[in-house]
Amino acid sequence: MSSHCHTSAVLLVFMALVVVGAEQSEERSCDVIGDESSESQMERALLKKLEPLSHMRFNVTVEKGKTENYVYQFRVCREVNSTSHDYGGLVQTDRQNGKTTVIGRINETQVFNGSDWIMLIYKGGDSYGSHCSGEKRRAVIMISCKRGVTASSFSIISEEREKEQECFYLFEMDSSVACPAENSHLSVGSILLITFASLIAVYIIGGFLYQRLVVGAKGMEQFPHFAFWQDLGNLVADGCDFVCRSKPRNAPAAYRGVGDDQLGEESEERDDHLLPM
Repeated sequence: MSSHCHTSAVLLVFMALVVVGAEQSEERSCDVIGDESSESQMERALLKKLEPLSHMRFNVTVEKGKTENYVYQFRVCREVNSTSHDYGGLVQTDRQNGKTTVIGRINETQVFNGSDWIMLIYKGGDSYGSHCSGEKRRAVIMISCKRGVTASSFSIISEEREKEQECFYLFEMDSSVACPAENSHLSVGSILLITFASLIAVYIIGGFLYQRLVVGAKGMEQFPHFAFWQDLGNLVADGCDFVCRSKPRNAPAAYRGVGDDQLGEESEERDDHLLPM
């Protein structure tokens, strides 16, 4: 009995560890500022549109003389370092002393868009020291449309920290996810032509298979309605001949070629005046 209880306890502990490990392995995603009920359909749609970028990591290094040497790490709606559980979506690392500063957190996200761009904002970063009245840092990432590119050209544009409030870091990148859906440029005529060609293809292929497999036709008779199309070709040729011919069929030619018979007749006519009277 005690052995059975011991085994059950081990299984329960093992299952608990598995559940905890599964929860920790699930990466956190963007949480829009405000209650979940207040999120708009547009915000949800934009976050879903950004999902293809969530598995990618972006880095950029900034060097300004000997005083500033930073590496910025960015992920779209994911934590840069999921083991630290700090919600850091954009993190700055000082290459001189290894100090890490969270610029913006994914649990304080704002997102909106225009015709060919998406603006992603991470708020709630680590507080400034002597700048911006000690407020929390904020990262603004402008994602511009570039078709055919999943993501590229991640870079920092500027850091606005000389104001009293509303300071921010501005980044930009290119991605096709920010592009609007392409509208079909097919005209009505093109659509009708494609439909007509498709119907013709279905008619020929389907008729060929029917004639060959069901009727058992061979050779040219495998073509659907072969006799009809053959007669139609003859009728079209006759009609074209009737319409395009400019004179009656039995009218003599306007130009008579010189043949042996004509030469013979002309030679007899020339000899007539040589006969004695």
